[in-house]
Amino acid sequence: QAEEGNIEYKLKLVNPTQYRFEHLATQLKWRLQEGRGEAVYQIGVEDNGLLVGLTEADMKASLKTLRRMAEKVGADITLLREREVDYDLDRNTRRIAEVLVRKVPDDQQFLDLRVAVLGNVDSGKSTLLGVLTQGELDNGRGRARLNLFRHLHEIQTGRTSSISFEILGFNSKGEVVNYSESRTAEEICESSSKMITFIDLAGHHKYLKTTIFGLTSYCPDFAMLVVSANTGVAGTTREHLGLAMALKLPIFIVVSKVDLCSHGMVERAVRQLERVLKQPGCNKVPMVVSNPDDAVTAAQQFTQSTSVTPIFTLSSVSGENLDLLKVFLNILPPLSNSKEQEELMQQLTEFQVDEIYSVPDVGTVVGGTLYSGVCREGERLVVGPTDEGRFLRLKVGSIQRNRSACRLLRAGQAATLALGNFDRSLLRKGMVMVSPKMNPTICCQFEAAIVLLFHAKTFRRGSQVTVHVGNVRQTAIVERLHGKEELRTGERAVVQFRFIKHPEYLRLGAKLLFREGVTKGIGHVALLSWLIFWCQIGRPAFLNVFALQLPVDAFDLINIFH
Repeated sequence: QAEEGNIEYKLKLVNPTQYRFEHLATQLKWRLQEGRGEAVYQIGVEDNGLLVGLTEADMKASLKTLRRMAEKVGADITLLREREVDYDLDRNTRRIAEVLVRKVPDDQQFLDLRVAVLGNVDSGKSTLLGVLTQGELDNGRGRARLNLFRHLHEIQTGRTSSISFEILGFNSKGEVVNYSESRTAEEICESSSKMITFIDLAGHHKYLKTTIFGLTSYCPDFAMLVVSANTGVAGTTREHLGLAMALKLPIFIVVSKVDLCSHGMVERAVRQLERVLKQPGCNKVPMVVSNPDDAVTAAQQFTQSTSVTPIFTLSSVSGENLDLLKVFLNILPPLSNSKEQEELMQQLTEFQVDEIYSVPDVGTVVGGTLYSGVCREGERLVVGPTDEGRFLRLKVGSIQRNRSACRLLRAGQAATLALGNFDRSLLRKGMVMVSPKMNPTICCQFEAAIVLLFHAKTFRRGSQVTVHVGNVRQTAIVERLHGKEELRTGERAVVQFRFIKHPEYLRLGAKLLFREGVTKGIGHVALLSWLIFWCQIGRPAFLNVFALQLPVDAFDLINIFH
């Protein structure tokens, strides 16, 4: 059995000696650490994965021991599923059990997964999130989504135009924690061991730049593509699927509004999705989830294999199959293990600025994601680059995660930081707050290895495109194409871009998306220009240079965008 990971096979745990019990508890602690607070125990299974099974008495005793082990390390257990196995030697019924062990939260360190919600306009994205997070079914006329909208025109049209965040919690016993019983986000955070943060993105083509910004800058772990059963794959559905795949996000699909359709129409929508997912370019393995057992299997296979794509068919009005989606989200493990998290935390602090607010009695507040390192209250950082390429000193006041106070921010976590009386006009989206020790690399020009996914004509020197790299979004001009005069759909090249307004902070190897009208392309930042800016903190930003190859499967995405 693999030493790494959060899954443990145990044949049986019947009446262990005190020494053996201590060893088992230490082993559980290790598995919980590997799964960042979650572990799955498969009881009745040998170390090599052979399904042996236990008698009812042995299973009862094993679960009792596991419960004692969990109590010792401050965790709770939930029986996910139990099933019978055939065994030749005797006629007794033998069972195997799958148990989720989840650590009770301490010091606000709940497991936080971010899910980007994609799909065509009017597919029911905001309504589904309203039902999940508010705990009340929709009335069929969009009542559930009203709490999610941020602007008056969104309420009037029923269309999301901005990015909003919604939270759904699960406690250590695997029970849902949402606004139905908790009045505030703070109460949800206090009661939850695991949080799912949904990033509600816009479905309308008019707001595509907002959707791309949400996907590139908020670092989602997974993408949930919502497809309406009565329209099927239509509008921006295919485009959103392609964007998620270009950013290598694991995708699961929800077919909504099944209460409006006959069984045949729902089947037709699912078959259409299966065809799209199996075509060259996607190469996914669709898995329709129809019972709780499927939901458990889907959650475990989803993160182990990038090709598995679970499909849920549900209704936000009748509540049909809504529980299956909750089971799936409850068990969904994090993509990165504790070791990767630790490595990121050892690096210097780097916080991406995605949102800027002015809050009465607090001052300037920035929202975003901590890419690396840790950030504490009172920490001194530098923010930039400004239009002149400078970095300005500042001090972090208070920190909030999911609207509740937090003293320490770890790599990969999203939060808002209060900056006191720092002048808001000096800040913009796309900036970074970094440790003064970092010597941040900034550039006006950069080179990227790209693949042109779609272009109506030809792509040549002088073309203007909007470039998205992480939280950076700016218009850039194509200065030159290495070794080519022009590019057509499906061709690849190394291209030199120049930002037209101000320098930006870029990381070598960062994923890049660019668009202009119907033009779309993906790539990697391969080289930053040799422009050295003197930061206000008194050091030049020197750059390291290396080239990166594009993934071979980038070509396949062309099929999706056509």
